Amino acid sequence: MESTAGAGQLLAISDLHISYPENRSLIEGMRPESDEDWLIVAGDVAETVADVRWALGTLASRFRKVLWAPGNHELWTHPSDPVTLRGVARYEHLVEVCRELGVVTPEDPYPVWHGPGGPVAVAPLFLLYDYSYLPAGSTTKAEGLAYAESTGIVCNDEFLLHPDPYPTRDAWCRARVAETERRLAELPADLPTVLAGHWPLHRHPTEVLWHPEFAMWCGTTLTADWHRRFRVATMVYGHLHIPRTTWHDGVRFLEVSVGYPREWRKRPDPPGRLRRVLPMEVDAGDRGAAPGVGRGRGGTG
Repeated sequence: MESTAGAGQLLAISDLHISYPENRSLIEGMRPESDEDWLIVAGDVAETVADVRWALGTLASRFRKVLWAPGNHELWTHPSDPVTLRGVARYEHLVEVCRELGVVTPEDPYPVWHGPGGPVAVAPLFLLYDYSYLPAGSTTKAEGLAYAESTGIVCNDEFLLHPDPYPTRDAWCRARVAETERRLAELPADLPTVLAGHWPLHRHPTEVLWHPEFAMWCGTTLTADWHRRFRVATMVYGHLHIPRTTWHDGVRFLEVSVGYPREWRKRPDPPGRLRRVLPMEVDAGDRGAAPGVGRGRGGTG
């Protein structure tokens, strides 16, 4: 594990979706407050490798350290992207891009934050989902998907996120969970962690979704106790487009997404605000969803 001493802040953001010009322009305003600030980017930067490279490269040139965890949009094999890699090969290509930029990925040693609130190991996670957050009344993945199709709420992952060479996305998820669990268990038993991934570790943040069936694409019950097992100080995630803070078993869950322009225009806070993970902030965002957000995301994103 790398150890970096200093002061500064550990900051986080996700769901930049820079294919929207308004969101792309937000990157220009994202700057550290000190030379010691770190930034977690918890997925859904963009759909094309070129856009991911530009955004993470821009941020890496400004912050002391940038850590990236992939979202579903980076993993899409999108028709607009000339890079046609699928599944694991696409993910591995994105990891190599990050390493060229000096950005920490889920495949790298977990760095230790020694600034205010530290020391903590900061672990970017790539876990996916396994359809175990089933809608009420469903007992199997097939039943859950059938219900989602009947409501018209089906994630675009079903068409664009390929699991190759795994047979299914849930099989890929199980492999990612097993490997990540092994690595986290090897951390020192007295070292707290910040776990940062695109999907939440526990189902409770999905309880405010307008369309509960979308929860199937939001995580896995296999990680339901990780916030307790791995000494989590804060769990950072995105994907839901509901920026807020919740507490579960005394652990802080911090949703840090920007979201689409049609979403953030409804909020009173300016878009693109970096959330402070450490030292811990307590503000309006820590009391629940901001006014104007309403109940969260549905749709196909």
